[in-house]
Amino acid sequence: MKSISKILIIYLLHSFFTQAADLPNILWITSEDNGPHLGCYGDKYADTPNLDALAAKGVIYSRAISNAPVCAPARTTIIAGMYPPSTGSEHMRSMVKLPSGFKMYPSYLRDLGYYCTNNSKEDYNLLKEGEVWNESGRKGDWKNRPKKDQPFFSIFNFTISHESKIRSRPHTQIHDPAKVRIPAYHPDHPEVRKDWAQYYDKITEMDKMVGAKLKQLKDDDLDKETIVFYYGDHGSGMPRSKRWPFFSGLNVPLIVHVPEKWKHLASSDYKVGGSINRRVGFVDLAPTLLSIAGKKPPAHMQGHAFMGKHEAAVQEYAYGFRGRMDERYDMVRSVVGERYIYIRNYMPHKPYGQHVSYMFQTTTTQVWKKLFDEGKLNQAQSQFWKTKPAEELYDLQNDPDEVINLAKSKKHTNILKKMRSAHLSHIRKIRDIGFLPEGEIHARAKGSTPYEIARNSKKYPFEKILAAAELATSLKKNDLPKIAHLLKDNDSAVRYWGAIGILSHKKAGTKAYTKELMNALNDKSPYVQATAAEALGQFGSKNEQILAVKTLGKLADPIKNGCFPSMLAMNAIDHLDNKAKSLLSLIKSMPRTPEGVDKRFQGYVGRLVDTTVMQLEGK
Repeated sequence: MKSISKILIIYLLHSFFTQAADLPNILWITSEDNGPHLGCYGDKYADTPNLDALAAKGVIYSRAISNAPVCAPARTTIIAGMYPPSTGSEHMRSMVKLPSGFKMYPSYLRDLGYYCTNNSKEDYNLLKEGEVWNESGRKGDWKNRPKKDQPFFSIFNFTISHESKIRSRPHTQIHDPAKVRIPAYHPDHPEVRKDWAQYYDKITEMDKMVGAKLKQLKDDDLDKETIVFYYGDHGSGMPRSKRWPFFSGLNVPLIVHVPEKWKHLASSDYKVGGSINRRVGFVDLAPTLLSIAGKKPPAHMQGHAFMGKHEAAVQEYAYGFRGRMDERYDMVRSVVGERYIYIRNYMPHKPYGQHVSYMFQTTTTQVWKKLFDEGKLNQAQSQFWKTKPAEELYDLQNDPDEVINLAKSKKHTNILKKMRSAHLSHIRKIRDIGFLPEGEIHARAKGSTPYEIARNSKKYPFEKILAAAELATSLKKNDLPKIAHLLKDNDSAVRYWGAIGILSHKKAGTKAYTKELMNALNDKSPYVQATAAEALGQFGSKNEQILAVKTLGKLADPIKNGCFPSMLAMNAIDHLDNKAKSLLSLIKSMPRTPEGVDKRFQGYVGRLVDTTVMQLEGK
């Protein structure tokens, strides 16, 4: 019996390593905060010889998107092969659980025999359970695998092009600021030119690092055995790209090189030196990896493999999203097609350029806002500092800077309707749970996971909440009576959208439904209270403003109320400007680092405190 067991073990081990030997090595090289500003993408200002050479022997994807226009949600999309709005992880550093049995993609690769290394950033919005990587850190390398014939999957992440490096001074300029192309939404100012030129300088530095890594692969005699991916983690680190789901914020460079030995695993449209306009997103990367390794992607993965044994059909659209960006709340969804991008804004009462503290460290942001305040910008440059329309539609062919909104163009009605329909079909398919206030995502999922709750119609009546959100944010005056009626619903999320709807109609909505908003100040939901208070604080009478400010002051304490009501209230207080001046001493005394939340999350309350204090002190 013992001898049979030994034979069985030997057989299984032999089968495992034989299978593993038939698998290609896979190298991922990633860079942070840069769009496709590379020579191989036709950018003549760029200096990227190593990536250009990689593209010459591989292919580039011209319509690749990150799904999220910022790092942590983008990585979250990759690691799970799922859309964060379906898992409750769309908000920065939200830290939610996946359902039991859902694994991060390296776990599947390891089961297949891969040695998986990540060098070095993780930064997911998902709680990591169990051992995901063989190695994860600055020493992670394919060189460390115990058997040299074991296939590897290795990531090397370069931060040299990160937003923080663009603004780092002093800096020795390589690219001439006078020759940079300034997008139509940015002011043509010397400081803006410097930032853009330095951005290109950092891309050149990143290119050299890519070249060194590819040389290491060749020196190790592994280049003919390894499929290489290079991609940026989202659009450029310049303001209005990073953090915004315009095409400029979502579009990433994606270069794939498949050596001759593994050409049978290349995509059906793979052509050496070619360009592919196939719509692919980060949600597709995990299924693609598994497909390359011969494994059918699990059913819960929402992406589509674009290479390998299980290559899926070409998708007509790719989908983007924006949730909370650091300390600022927003909700935006995007649809990217071959030529057009459709954008749906579910918080149209908020300006594009909310004061995200980290973004305001960039000189371009400061100059841009100053010029707006001084009235020195044209329409295209000014729009970023104004509130949003409900819908946007841009022609990427004729308007690559996305400044001419075609949503009300009669010539484009059919395109708008088609892409709007695609958006609604998509969010229904993934059961988008982002229509709940962030705190409610966590509260309703207590004892379970947001993904599972999203599929429980009793705990998350999706269609009813979606209908409320669509109605509330249509910005149609005739809808106001129906919007106000939402405040009477038994579901707090529906009431929340009712309050957002009235707030979105600004003074007209608030004056027409003051009584309903006053009642909402005593709602059981702090999110309804905060939103109603923001409307009354901005557009109500003096007495109504006093009551609204008092309500927000009570909600602002993160110790008594928790982080999520506190952050929503603090955002509202900041929007009230001097109307909330009576809260100055209270806000100054608030704790900056509340306990019980992820360390990366803690700083957001402190940033809101700093910004609000400066605002109320007139600084």
